[in-house]
Amino acid sequence: MEKDNLLEEYLEGEVILEGRIIRVERDSVLLPNGHVSTREVVRHPGAVGVIAVLDQEILLVRQYRYAIAQETLEIPAGKLDANESPLECAKRELREETGYRGSMEGVSTFYTTPGFTDEVMHLFLARDLIWDPLKPDEDEFLRVERIPWDKAVQMARKNLFKDAKTILGILLLQGQI
Repeated sequence: MEKDNLLEEYLEGEVILEGRIIRVERDSVLLPNGHVSTREVVRHPGAVGVIAVLDQEILLVRQYRYAIAQETLEIPAGKLDANESPLECAKRELREETGYRGSMEGVSTFYTTPGFTDEVMHLFLARDLIWDPLKPDEDEFLRVERIPWDKAVQMARKNLFKDAKTILGILLLQGQI
C-alpha cells in the first residue's frame, strides 16, 4: 500500500445495537499498512442546533441530560426526523423547545465526534422571533432561559457551558449579534 494513503477499507461488519435514536455497528477494516482492525461506529440521523436571538438576548434551554447525570444549559436542538430537512427540523425544534419561530440562517455544519459517530450537526441563527409554540415532546422536560448576548459570549469564553454546540454557535456568531 502507498505510504501516504490514509484510507481504511471496509471488509465486513455487523449491527451490535439498533436503538430508537442510534445504531451501533462493528466493522472490520483494512488499514493502510495492510493490517486488519476493528472500528465501532455509532450511526445517527443528524441533528440541528438553533442560536435564537430575541432583543439582544439568546434563548437557551436548561434540561437534565441522563448520559452525563446533570443539567445543562444549551441552545435549542434536536435530531432530524426521517425525510426532514435540517431547516425544517430547526424550525420545529425552536418552536417545540422555546415557543418561538423566526427567520433562519445557516451558520455551520460539522461532525460532532468523528472518532466514533457519523452524527452531523447543522447550526442555524434565528432572528425576528414571534411567539408561536408547538407542543414539546412527551419525554422532554426543559426550562427556557434568556441571557444577554454579551453575557453568553463571556460565558462561552470562560468555559461555563458544557455543551459543544452551544459554545461553538455562540463563538461563531461573536461580534455579529
